[in-house]
Amino acid sequence: RVVFADEPTGNLDSKIGNEIMKLMRSLNREKKITFVVVTHNEAWKSYADRIAYMKDGEIIKIESAKK
Repeated sequence: RVVFADEPTGNLDSKIGNEIMKLMRSLNREKKITFVVVTHNEAWKSYADRIAYMKDGEIIKIESAKK
C-alpha cells in the first residue's frame, strides 16, 4: 500500500504537523504502508528513510536519510 501526500502538514501549526508526521512514520513501521510525501519543510527530512530532490519536474538526487 502506498499513500501519496502533497504537503500534508502545509496548513497546520508545527505541533499538529509533527503529530501527523509521527503518525505516518508509525503506520509505515507497524503496517508497512509506504508514504511518498512532498514538502518544502526541511524539518520533515528526519522522518524519511529516503529523500528525493526535484527540480523542474525531474528527480535530480536521491539519498538515504541520515538516522
